[in-house]
Amino acid sequence: MKATNIFKNKNIMEQTKIAILDKGPYLVQGKITLVNKEGVSEEKEGNIALCRCGLSVNKPFCDGAHKGSDVLDR
Repeated sequence: MKATNIFKNKNIMEQTKIAILDKGPYLVQGKITLVNKEGVSEEKEGNIALCRCGLSVNKPFCDGAHKGSDVLDR
C-alpha cells in the first residue's frame, strides 16, 4: 500500500497533533484514519493513545502496559 493512499485527505492531517509523552504513549489529538494490515480503515476522533513500547495487548492502542517496565527508559 502506498503512503499517498493512506494520507489522501490533507485536511485531516492539518488538524491532527501528535505528542510523545514522557515514558508513555503517542497521544494523538484530532481526526485520524487508522488502516490495519488488511487495508481496512477506521476513523477515530478525539484523544487517542497509541502504544510505543510494544507491550500493549490492544495494539495499536496503549493499554498502560508500559507502566512498571523500563522499556521506554532506553
